[in-house]
Amino acid sequence: MDGVGISAIVVVIFAISVIVAGAKLVPQGHNWTVERFGKYTKTLKPGLNLIVPFVERIGEKVNMMEVVLDILPQEVISSDNAMVTTDAVCFYQVQQPEKAAYEVNDRERALQNLVMTNIRAVLGSMELDEMLSNRDRINAELLNKVDEATNPWGIKVTRIEIRDITPPADLVEAMARQMKAERLKRAQILEAEGTREADIQRAEGDKQAKILTAEGELQAAIREAEGRERLAEAEARATTVVSDAIAKGNPLAINYFIAQKYTEALGSLATSDNSKVIMIPLEASSLIGAIAGITDITKGAMSEEHGSNS
Repeated sequence: MDGVGISAIVVVIFAISVIVAGAKLVPQGHNWTVERFGKYTKTLKPGLNLIVPFVERIGEKVNMMEVVLDILPQEVISSDNAMVTTDAVCFYQVQQPEKAAYEVNDRERALQNLVMTNIRAVLGSMELDEMLSNRDRINAELLNKVDEATNPWGIKVTRIEIRDITPPADLVEAMARQMKAERLKRAQILEAEGTREADIQRAEGDKQAKILTAEGELQAAIREAEGRERLAEAEARATTVVSDAIAKGNPLAINYFIAQKYTEALGSLATSDNSKVIMIPLEASSLIGAIAGITDITKGAMSEEHGSNS
């Protein structure tokens, strides 16, 4: 092989080497930075890209997909001096590869330390009870603080989740006793309130029963008084009628008073507790005659009243 052929082979090999050195195939989900004589010039997107061989080189291969970063467990002291162990996880994504490559060194380590520092700051400003019951608020506050701090790095923090907050064993036992005491206290309060309500309802029932009894007695007394009033009016009317008959010279009217007193005496004897057998000579015809006389007097009085009305 002569010199010309060797030269041609060398040129072909060199050309192929230049093409291979200048062609860069960037995979999906990644961006590569390009440096010219050590200075950043551009960013290669996914796909086939060309650079100037021997002048430009690949600087940083940046993963543009969302990354999960485990935060190391650490001990945190709350504002009420309770020591707890926290465990968290951080989700972030590179938005600007040139800043992520040149604004921060070892971005994962830097981000991890940043999250740990903010966890201590946020949780350290809370009491233990507040820390255990406000997990969502803690996550939101951490996200705002860390995302603001990583903005110059071209990194977007999408989520920060506190996976666990573990108090010491003796503190957990004390909290369990406190919770038990609180539940016992609430149970006793509810029981006392139930007893009080039962007493109130019972007292209200007794009150209503007494009111109803008093109203019943009042109505009975009113009815009895009305009855006595009507009876007195009837007796007064009968006395008036009989008195008028006596004034007019009717001898039967006197029998009314005799029969009335006679009947009352018999009633008193019959209702006496000491009397077992009553032997009274009774002229039934006289009593019947007196009653008949009363009937005649009443009829006469009614006839006269009817005549005066007509």
